[in-house]
Amino acid sequence: MVSVRPIKNSGKDMKAFIEFGYSLYKGNDCYIPDLYVDMVNSFNPKKNAGLEFSNVQLFLAYDADNKIVGRVAAIINNRANETWNVRNVRFGWFDFVDDVEVSKALLNAVAEWGRERGMSSIQGPMGITDMDKEGMLIEGFDRLGTMNTYYNYAYYPKHMETLGYEKEADWVELRIELPLDIPEKFLKVSELTMQRYKMHVKKLTRKDLKQNGYGQKIFDLINEAYAPLFGYSKMSQKQIEQYIKTYLPMVDLRMLTLVEEDETNDLICVGLSMASMARALQKSGGKLFPFGWFHLLKAMKFKHEEGVELLLIAARPDYQGRGVTSLLFTDLIPIYKEMGFKWAETNVILETNIKNLSQWTYVNPKLVKRRRCWRKSLV
Repeated sequence: MVSVRPIKNSGKDMKAFIEFGYSLYKGNDCYIPDLYVDMVNSFNPKKNAGLEFSNVQLFLAYDADNKIVGRVAAIINNRANETWNVRNVRFGWFDFVDDVEVSKALLNAVAEWGRERGMSSIQGPMGITDMDKEGMLIEGFDRLGTMNTYYNYAYYPKHMETLGYEKEADWVELRIELPLDIPEKFLKVSELTMQRYKMHVKKLTRKDLKQNGYGQKIFDLINEAYAPLFGYSKMSQKQIEQYIKTYLPMVDLRMLTLVEEDETNDLICVGLSMASMARALQKSGGKLFPFGWFHLLKAMKFKHEEGVELLLIAARPDYQGRGVTSLLFTDLIPIYKEMGFKWAETNVILETNIKNLSQWTYVNPKLVKRRRCWRKSLV
């Protein structure tokens, strides 16, 4: 007998919701835990500007012995629904033991919560906003996860198929063995691109981010570049200000590269990467204290891992497909070499985003993971 109960986004309920994930994946060498404080902040309206236009309800599933056997967040992102003219209720932070009655009960709770609020379909895993993790892993269960993606067991997608959910979108992740030298093709394309379109590479200082408005420029560009992508809704100004304050101070500016127009200095393209924090997060167990902070600080500042995570690449729509991203690679590859990185892994890329996928051709990428957004009608 499985029972599902709505819970509060605070106190003991929140602690139980978060720690269920840690316990479910304890000992799994591929799982990367979320930081406890980040999870708490995700559901706190004072810390997450996305909750201004989203409704969220957390649920926990219990077995007959009152033991927690699953969790899920039900989400209605009103901004995304308005943007795409849909009535979707999302499910996220979805974890469960290998019992289809548990997964069914959790998804039914999300579906019913959505129906009561006028939703006509259920989709996920998706986040509160597009800056959250999304997509259920369906290939690559034996690969180390990344800090910006979900990891899940191989039985998850089998449950989704059993419960009648269908594919809505797939993302892929690529791994690249970093070349020692810049590929000749990149050099030629970047030189031609700079000459033809009159542009240059820009590296930032902390002053640029704090006083010269580059933080705002970067997120404005992301909004413009990502607008056509599946499920995307533009970040609000409050979100942007929150991200600038919270995340940009942690960025290693060596691994942040911009491309600007020569005459106007208008931003054309941005590429952001970060040393992999996967093993450090595993060592932390999701907790900053007592010693988690040490592992994270060590990975960021002193002895980083061999991998780099390519967090995002965004190019202005009128420059996409014109070789602009080659300028990012010609700048970053020597930096990666100097810093001792051996491999890089992309963030999630929609399998239909051919422009994005084609830019990796010259570095012999290997598809290592695939993840899916599932959908089911509620009418």
